[in-house]
Amino acid sequence: MSYPNAVTLTAADNSHFSAYTAFPTLEGPHPGMILLQEAFGVNGHIRAVADRLAQAGYVVIAPELFHRTAPAGLEIPYSDFASAAPHYQAITPEGLTADVQAAYTWLRNQPNVTEKIGSIGFCLGGRVSFLTNAVLPLAAGVSYYGGGTHHLAGRAAELHAPHLFFWGGQDKHIPKEQVDAVMAALDAAGKPYLNTVISYADHGFLCDERPSYHAEAAQEAWALTLAFFNEKLR
Repeated sequence: MSYPNAVTLTAADNSHFSAYTAFPTLEGPHPGMILLQEAFGVNGHIRAVADRLAQAGYVVIAPELFHRTAPAGLEIPYSDFASAAPHYQAITPEGLTADVQAAYTWLRNQPNVTEKIGSIGFCLGGRVSFLTNAVLPLAAGVSYYGGGTHHLAGRAAELHAPHLFFWGGQDKHIPKEQVDAVMAALDAAGKPYLNTVISYADHGFLCDERPSYHAEAAQEAWALTLAFFNEKLR
């Protein structure tokens, strides 16, 4: 394990994997939060997001989603997606479901965590956050620029909780048609959601380690995220 505050989880398929955890400094109880990584690992950016959520009053766990094919603690540079691709392509909905279920169980076993648990994810993790809302009894879900979410649109009717989506209007990785497909599925299923397109933002706009970072968009989206979680989880 290459970072502090790591715990080891066991998934339903008996695979073991690491997860980063972050805790509020104030006494609880606090809502729980499952934080889902980008395609580059539970890296410095994801751990910083976990710490920010903990400062906002959430007990956070960020599982390593590539553990079936990657060594523990793997971090891939943002400039090297080619190294991430084999791990990205190897994940399955079944494996991801087992991973988030293990993270959820860990949160439920913490004495200072309430019954209200949410999920948030970025890029790959945005898609996984949508899946998490479908397979776990969450109270809220958030997805930032979740490429590939349209592949899960058929599961929209399974969502347990309201879901907040963020997309960059300048994002060439996620065509508008894919976003529209997700929203149409949610509409057809009658599920509650908030859909936020920031017209001047690109893919990855929240991450200050990426060239596409947009400080204003990041600040606006984060404020809305915290307001959404405060409303749904407290």
